[in-house]
Formats: sequence, C-alpha cells, structure tokens
Amino acid sequence: MKNYKEDFPILKQRIKGKPLVYLDNSATTQKPKAVIQAITDYYEKDNANVHRGVHELSMRASIAYENAHKRVAEFIGAEEEEIIFTKGTTESINFLAYVLGRSLKAGDEILLSEMEHHSNFVPWQQIAKEKGAKLKIIPITKEFRLDMKAAENLLTQKTKILAITHCSNVLGTINPIKELAKMAHQVNATLIVDAAQSVPHMQIDVKELDCDFLAFSGHKMFGPTGIGVLYGKRKLLENLEPFMYGGGMIEEVTQEKSTWKDSPWRFEAGTPNIEGAIGLAKAIEYIQDIGITNIESYTGTLTEYALKELKKVKGIKIIGPQDINNRAPVISFTIQGMHPHDVGEILNQEGVAIRGGNHCAMPLMTSLKLDGTNRASFHIYNTKEDIDTLIKAIKKAQDIFK
Repeated sequence: MKNYKEDFPILKQRIKGKPLVYLDNSATTQKPKAVIQAITDYYEKDNANVHRGVHELSMRASIAYENAHKRVAEFIGAEEEEIIFTKGTTESINFLAYVLGRSLKAGDEILLSEMEHHSNFVPWQQIAKEKGAKLKIIPITKEFRLDMKAAENLLTQKTKILAITHCSNVLGTINPIKELAKMAHQVNATLIVDAAQSVPHMQIDVKELDCDFLAFSGHKMFGPTGIGVLYGKRKLLENLEPFMYGGGMIEEVTQEKSTWKDSPWRFEAGTPNIEGAIGLAKAIEYIQDIGITNIESYTGTLTEYALKELKKVKGIKIIGPQDINNRAPVISFTIQGMHPHDVGEILNQEGVAIRGGNHCAMPLMTSLKLDGTNRASFHIYNTKEDIDTLIKAIKKAQDIFK
C-alpha cells in the first residue's frame, strides 16, 4: 500500500518536537494537496458567483459547481437532482427536522437510537417538543450493537420518522440500514440516515440501502469544512417546501406569489459554498483513485491491529464491539484511574492527536454510565507504526499517573 502521508502537507509537521501522529479522523480528516490546489485554483482563476451571469468566470464556476453535484451523486448511487449541498450533516438534519416537522402532529412518534450524535438527537428532540410528538429511543445491547428486537417493537403505525446513525462516532458500530429501511417502510415511516461516519470509509449505494434521506459532511472525507450533502429520494424532494428563500432558488416572483425551481436548486438559496463543493468533488476523486473498497479494507486492518494491541494494555477497557465485523475504524476506550482529558493532554505531548470527552453523544454516555472516553480513529494515511506510537504514549501516561 502506498504511503499516503506524502499527499497531506499538514502531516509533515512536528508537535512538541515529535512527529505528528493524527488519530482524530472521526472529528475531521486532513486535506490532500489535490483538494487544497483545487480550492486555490478556483480562487485564482474562476472566482465568480454561480448561476448569476453569462460572463466567462461565472459560467466556469457554474459548470464546476454543477459537476460537483454530479460527482457526489455518482459516488453514492443517487441522481443529480437528489443531491443538495448544505453546510454539513448538522445542517442537513436540521433542514429535515424543520421541513418534515411541519407535518407532525401531537401523538406522532419519532424514533432514534441511544448511540446518536447530538446533531441527530437534539433537532428531533426539539421538534417533538414543539409539535407534541413523542420521542422514543432504541437501546443498545451489551455487545454495543443496536437492539433490533427493541427496534421492531418500538416501530408502530404512529412512527413518522426513524432517524439513525449508519455508524456510531463513539462505538464504531455499523447499523443494518437496509433492514431498518424495510422495517420503517412497513409502517410508512420515513428513514433518515446520519452517514457522517460511514461515507468516508464504506461503499454507499443509497438505492440499495433504500433510505429516504441520507446526510454526510465533506470535512470527514478529505474535503473542506462548511460543505455537506443531503440526499433525498426524488419523489420526496418534489413534495418538500424550501427551507430558506432568496436568490438562486426562484422560478418567478410577482407581488402576489413566488414559485420555485426544481430540486436541488430550490433548496440552495443564496450564494452557495462554491469552493467547498469544488473541494468536495476533488476529495471524492481522490477517494475514487484509491478505491473506496481499498480504503475500507486497509482501515479495517488497522482497526483490527489497534484492537489487538490496546487489549494487551492493562487497565484499558474498549467501549464498543470487540470484533472487527460490522465495525468502523474508530475505537473508544477508557483507562483505569485516568480522565480522558488528562490522557489526551499527555498524548499531545508525544505528538499523538486523539479525542477525549463525550464526543457529542451525552445520551449514550449517560446510558453507559461514563463521563467520557478517549477515541482513536484511523484513515488511509495512518499506519501500524502510528498505532505503536499511540500504545507507547498511553503507557507513558499510565506511568505518570501511577
């Protein structure tokens, strides 16, 4: 396997005099030179607003922006009209909570899971409160898997929305979306998938999954921050009212009424994140050049190695599935007698970047009776040597706290 670290300029630096070992990829990934250059080229050569002019710069920018929709659609097996650009997964889910929430009534039910990120928990909690709907939660098993028996029992004719993560950002658990889609559609519920942690590592085909909506973020897959994607089935998008109003989404305006363009433009009011979309398209091109199945295989191998090595360290407890099956390249763990923030700070002194805290998943932490965990997450530029460095840094932290 090629050493992909060479493609990422930021990884050449040293932290506290030590080579940077970046293991916080679930929070955000680093950016390859190709993505950085694509954004620079846009600003140096093509900077103009899209769909606003007939001059050369505007036409070039518009073509690049539209091609970004096509690139994303092809990447996840969707149609171009089904791809809406947003600021990220958070905005995509808030968009859905707002527009779908309009039709909710008192007594309707929204079903989530214990393992949701705040971005896929709080919007539904708040809309349920506003509309008088009931929020129901699918628990997890002792093996840190979704309790499918409970899910089946909790889905009823009153369930209007099932919003669930494809992959837990804490546990690494990959949920069976295709099976959940079948269960949800049997009771005419809408299935919404938070795919922020799965799209960067797994082959995704939205038609095969049969989800109604799916959201993910560019910055977790080598793209820029501030750009995200909301996929929606075309027939569903056609019946949705816009989230925002303004330039770029208008078909016609009179003093009496306004009409909207077709999807996706009706949902992208105002000047969009043009450079973000261009950067995301280049990031997808970079992923495709490597091969998403190659990424999945390689990061799976790293995760298996990391699990094996972490289990050898006395005092470490893995919070998540112990086997590699249906598991993403993210490992949460606790260290006996140490707070996650202390662990993170000591590891930082060794040049190792990991996450420590509740990972924006407080309901899950409450269920697990934990204040937080440490989390190491891997991508294509990580190596087994990085994991060895992590283990050495953990042992040093343990020595300090003896």
